Amino acid sequence: MQTVTRLFDFPYYQLEKFPLKNSLVTKYNGKWEATSTQAYIDQANAVSRALLRMGVKPNDKIAVISMNNRTEWNIMDIGILQIGAQNVPIYPTISASDYEYVLNHSEAKYCFVSCGEVLEKVLEVSSKIKNLRDVYSFDNLGNCKNWKEVLELGADDSNQEEVEKLKAQVTPNDLATLIYTSGTTGRPKGVMLSHDNLVSNAIESSKRFPIVDGETKSLSFLPLCHVYERMLIYLYQYRGVAIHYAESLETISDNLKETCPHVMTAVPRLLEKVYDKIIAKGAALSGIKKKLFFWAVEVGLKYEPYGQNGWWYEKKLALARKLIFSKWKEGLGGNLKLIASGSAALQPRLARIFNAAEMGVMEGYGLTETSPVVSVNDMRESGFKIGTVGRPIARTEVKIADDGEICIKGPQVMQGYYKDPEKTSEVLKDGYFHTGDIGEVDADGFLKITDRKKEMFKTSGGKYVAPQLLENRFKQSRFIEQIMVVGEGEKMPAALIQPNFEFLHEWANRHEVTIGANSDIILNDKVISRIQEEVDMANEEFAKWEKVKQFRLTPDVWSVDDGHLTPTMKLRRKIVKEKYLDLYNSIYGG
Repeated sequence: MQTVTRLFDFPYYQLEKFPLKNSLVTKYNGKWEATSTQAYIDQANAVSRALLRMGVKPNDKIAVISMNNRTEWNIMDIGILQIGAQNVPIYPTISASDYEYVLNHSEAKYCFVSCGEVLEKVLEVSSKIKNLRDVYSFDNLGNCKNWKEVLELGADDSNQEEVEKLKAQVTPNDLATLIYTSGTTGRPKGVMLSHDNLVSNAIESSKRFPIVDGETKSLSFLPLCHVYERMLIYLYQYRGVAIHYAESLETISDNLKETCPHVMTAVPRLLEKVYDKIIAKGAALSGIKKKLFFWAVEVGLKYEPYGQNGWWYEKKLALARKLIFSKWKEGLGGNLKLIASGSAALQPRLARIFNAAEMGVMEGYGLTETSPVVSVNDMRESGFKIGTVGRPIARTEVKIADDGEICIKGPQVMQGYYKDPEKTSEVLKDGYFHTGDIGEVDADGFLKITDRKKEMFKTSGGKYVAPQLLENRFKQSRFIEQIMVVGEGEKMPAALIQPNFEFLHEWANRHEVTIGANSDIILNDKVISRIQEEVDMANEEFAKWEKVKQFRLTPDVWSVDDGHLTPTMKLRRKIVKEKYLDLYNSIYGG
């Protein structure tokens, strides 16, 4: 029996237990192309043989930068790891100067890129990268070697014995990967994760996945360079799940209908967008259809698991599912049963409505430094509680420090930050990783995250404000797309708000209001007055010192490309404040 102790054991385990014809499926030129488990392993071995011929040795670093998830990523990953080298995945959307920093800091020997856009950034800084020998591309580009040349170089299997010898020398505690955190401030840190860090996390997390081994389909679109999606890809391989790679964030709706997956991962921002689109469609209905739609939404927003609302509610819920929610499911492919949500706090209303619609959104919690999963909800055996991130997975100890900080001990905790013992010692103390998050464990063992320790701030009146709590409530408004609560050291909390421009145009049409372009919208008195109503309503749920007293609207759509958000859709608070310093100063008189 094949046992899994190192990351490259996963495809071999799949071959033995659930050999799939469609282990990895990617869309090329409008057509889905499947790679079987056997072909996946064969190509990974060819990559290993080629890398040895290219002079790659154990502990060398190979960078992989892909704009989208694709089969080639996995083949390279296993091919690199089998010979004791390390895979250094890099966020494609970071700046060229960050490319330069990561490639130099990791001392990457080779770099594999997905496309011309990524290649352009690499070439821009290539003269400043010391150890880089060559760059290969997955796409066919005229100005770059193609990765198929590597497969061809490895086609001769005469050195496979050397690959097997190096595989045998890799131990579970060996370094497997450097994952550079996208970071909201400063230079990225290289998180050192061993084979065991990720293997243990995939196996323990898989126990929370109620799926049928060997018969389940997934859709993957969160970036593979992020540890959350990457760990789940290993988990999928362990459970015999066919992995379909979405083309991009923009095509998810079509890709869901084409692949009809049973499971997918998501970040709250995506779930918010899906929900808003569904609500917009409901708002466009008329008469009895519209009334039925919003009756079902009202029922869904009161959802509690395990029949806690009583028999009459369950009757109404069954009717809402039959008449309305079944159509929501059809719109997302028809088979979706499980959505693993992570990376940021999920609004409880989204957990309620999606679970009411029988698309089980299960929120979890973790960090790059914990490989990543610490805890996750599970619908089975009373393991689900809305407003929490579930109970810790097996072999994981969660301790709450005196100041409320969450501290973690377990096999998933990183080895440290690469070449940075000082920062490592700041977060690894007495065997515990100090997360920088504030939380609590309730009487039933469920973990609840209340805020980021570093993001909490004090007003000049000495009162603490937890911005994430406020932001999550404010984003329930259809008028508010993004919000950042500010006010550190100031007399009161305030907010910078990116309106939902798409919805504002719909609203303006319905109310015969002329609002013009984005730059005009943010100065429109009727818009400001309407958003003030939303702010006032949300403020009612908070103490006097927490209430947002003033706000300013921003003209831009906050995005990863423009630096407002990290690749996992978290706010880059420092950058957002700098971009809108004039608006900030207009609030506080700076």
